[in-house]
Amino acid sequence: MASKRLNAYQDVLNREPINISFEGRLSDLYGANVFHAEMMREYLPSDTYKSMMASMNHGVRLDRKNADQVASAMKDWAISKGATHYTHWFQPLTGSTAEKHDAFFKPIGPGKAIERFDGDLLIQQEPDASSFPNGGIRNTFEARGYTAWDPSSPAFVIGKTLCIPTIFISYTGESLDFKMPLIRALATIDQAAVDVCQFFDKNVAKVNATLGWEQEYFLIDQALFNARPDLLLTGRALFGHAPAKGQQLDDHYFGSIPERVNAYMREFEVESLKLGIPVTTRHNEVAPNQFECAPIFEECNLANDHNLLLMDIMEKVARKHNFRVLLHEKPFKGVNGSGKHNNWSLSTDTGVNLLAPGKNPKSNLQFLTFFVNTIKAIHDHADLLRAAIASAGNDHRLGANEAPPAIISVFIGSQLSGLLDDLEKNIKAGKMTPQDKTELKLNIGKIPQILLDNTDRNRTSPFAFTGNKFEFRAVGSSANCASAMIVVNTIVANQLKIFKKSIDARLLKGEGKDEAILKELQVLISASKKIRFEGNGYGEEWMKEAEKRGLTNIKDTPRAIKIWQGKNVAKLFDDMGVLTPRELEARTEIEFESYILKIQIESRLMGDIVQNYFIPAAVEYQNKLLKNVQGLMQVFGEKEGKGQAKAQLELLTKISEHINLMKQSSDVMLGERKKANKIEHAEDKAIAYCDNVKIHFDEIRYHADKLELLVEDELWPLPKFREMLFTR
Repeated sequence: MASKRLNAYQDVLNREPINISFEGRLSDLYGANVFHAEMMREYLPSDTYKSMMASMNHGVRLDRKNADQVASAMKDWAISKGATHYTHWFQPLTGSTAEKHDAFFKPIGPGKAIERFDGDLLIQQEPDASSFPNGGIRNTFEARGYTAWDPSSPAFVIGKTLCIPTIFISYTGESLDFKMPLIRALATIDQAAVDVCQFFDKNVAKVNATLGWEQEYFLIDQALFNARPDLLLTGRALFGHAPAKGQQLDDHYFGSIPERVNAYMREFEVESLKLGIPVTTRHNEVAPNQFECAPIFEECNLANDHNLLLMDIMEKVARKHNFRVLLHEKPFKGVNGSGKHNNWSLSTDTGVNLLAPGKNPKSNLQFLTFFVNTIKAIHDHADLLRAAIASAGNDHRLGANEAPPAIISVFIGSQLSGLLDDLEKNIKAGKMTPQDKTELKLNIGKIPQILLDNTDRNRTSPFAFTGNKFEFRAVGSSANCASAMIVVNTIVANQLKIFKKSIDARLLKGEGKDEAILKELQVLISASKKIRFEGNGYGEEWMKEAEKRGLTNIKDTPRAIKIWQGKNVAKLFDDMGVLTPRELEARTEIEFESYILKIQIESRLMGDIVQNYFIPAAVEYQNKLLKNVQGLMQVFGEKEGKGQAKAQLELLTKISEHINLMKQSSDVMLGERKKANKIEHAEDKAIAYCDNVKIHFDEIRYHADKLELLVEDELWPLPKFREMLFTR
């Protein structure tokens, strides 16, 4: 193993960048492999094109004739791009994407065949659902599942395959994916936001939730990756001592991008642009060998598809450049982990960003309405947001002085916070005078000027307002954005419906529209005040203050998952038409199972590495030391030889201590895992793995990492952090 590690390290040193040459403008590539609206206009008859646009933009159902024409055009376009197969591309509850490829080819007689693809094949397929997570929605022998076309997300070609974005449902119609509930949540917030917009602009007919994600990741040379079984099987280094130099000098952040990495970035950006993913930003992140890319924001459903697609592209292109991408939230202890900030906003079909202040008091009152209602939604459902970003990987990152804490709070900046406080205090009870209204409107009109001086971004806040959007910073780097976006859009839609009902009631009592809105905002500001926090989310003081405010601090995934089981949560999602109680129960079960399996795999691997890698290496080094001690005693005699071998004997003792304690902790962990495996109830089993199995990881790692410092470098079996993080 030692020679494998050193050979891998030497292989890295000999790497040369793969030259990627592209001549011309990147804009010429944009959407080249996407069957987008302009391409449809070229390939479809006029009437079919109009029907397709209505389906994409307003959910109008395509009839059979139009579906056949769209399928035929899509096939012809894909074949012109070199495609030979098609697939329904979907998002099962595994956290990744799935696809089953079928050929356009169809025999029609002896020695004859055609390329066939009709409306039935476009709209629906029947993949085997037996091996996908279902949370008890179906019996094992009921393997049937369906994928159904999502016209709002355009088809695209990757390699030789036409990929058609679809939802994935069970035989009985329940959602088995992330896309279907996201689409439902987006439809719900569209309706709720349009209803509220009518108070300000009768021309608004549609509101889109928008999403701009920021994807952080690590790059590791493939040879070193292959020599680390923990990275290979879990995506994170279960062992490894921190190098003398980590990120403490802040010299990697926004630094010059190494040429080999730059070549990789250029290629995956080109491939992304061809698929219509508007990636525009790249830079070094804080930790060594950590990087980030980000696109321009898009409609939420499309943006989510694009993020999943990009992660797949990143991994495929990385292999060509002899890299491996690490999307785990905390692949290396001692340096920053990786997140995926979700920048969320709402925009109207009239071109207005509802979370951006306008040029006059009326538009700013509209901004305040959506701004304050969003804060109230976060206040009322903070635990649900925590559940939405819960994962075994994210547990290592949240609150680790690099990412937001597990306590959900909202940062809006001191200036806006002061404005809300003034509104809370200064809106008078009873009927407002014209002078009162004028004074309030003048203050509201100053919002754009206030925001000019409120540009700081609180990186310790889980949910921060950043000028024209909210940034949900607690989402993990490997996550499907849909999990967070389903919750955000559902709870904000719910709050907007409550707000609309309250305003209607005030109007019936004779209050003027502006007065009714201002007074209701005052109620919401007062009711949601405790969720707002402007300080350091990393500090111990905030933990104490949050507890005083009654905010929860859910530190591990099993306890966070339990939030989904609340009766109020089931009622919320059912009332909003996003998830049925059965679908929600299934997802909860799946999340518990996923957590159990991930911790189980890590614990098995830790035991394997301890027994088969570290102990043999440490014993081999002890034997070398023993031979040296014996040689010194033969030369100097036993008494003087012991004096000459003092350092070696101390090393032997320390190594033995760490071997014994490491093995002892590993054995205890094994015993606890056996106990946990006998538990049948998923929730109890997940908690047992968290509290009784995972708790031993740090102790095992402590002794292993100490051995890494004591054992001769040439004998240590796994690539070290200094090799993986500082070799390009």
